[in-house]
Amino acid sequence: MEIKTADLCDAHAELQVAAPLFRDYGGAAAFGGLISTVQVYEDNVLVRAALAESGAGRVLVVDGGGSLRCALVGDLLGAMAVKNGWAGIVVNGCVRDSAELAQLPLGVRALATNPLRSEKRGEGQRDVPVAFAGITFMPGHYLYADADGIVVAAQALV
Repeated sequence: MEIKTADLCDAHAELQVAAPLFRDYGGAAAFGGLISTVQVYEDNVLVRAALAESGAGRVLVVDGGGSLRCALVGDLLGAMAVKNGWAGIVVNGCVRDSAELAQLPLGVRALATNPLRSEKRGEGQRDVPVAFAGITFMPGHYLYADADGIVVAAQALV
């Protein structure tokens, strides 16, 4: 799938465009798919549960509240995402094992890296609307990302 967010923006004025806050940590430079969401805070149990399911080309949007105090995704969860068919992960928070994530055929965007793992309390919500970076990510909408940024549409565009 060839994704060019600049071309999508030119062709679709209704797109939401995320503020340019995210760094690229994955091995796939461009990715897109149906959005699934997880809302957590310094706890990645629900992230693991989501990535353990069949991704079927979806993108997991993780609202970690913007916390930079620990990582919500690392190499083990990245490998699980690839094995289960996820197209990508966008984290409003941190990742770790960045060198290993860069080797995976998976799109990964996050605010930063942090070597500290998260707590394991199992708190949070799945498949609820989450808002960060100036936009709202709705389960069932579509996310597209490339080197130019992240855009969200109500319907499939690619």
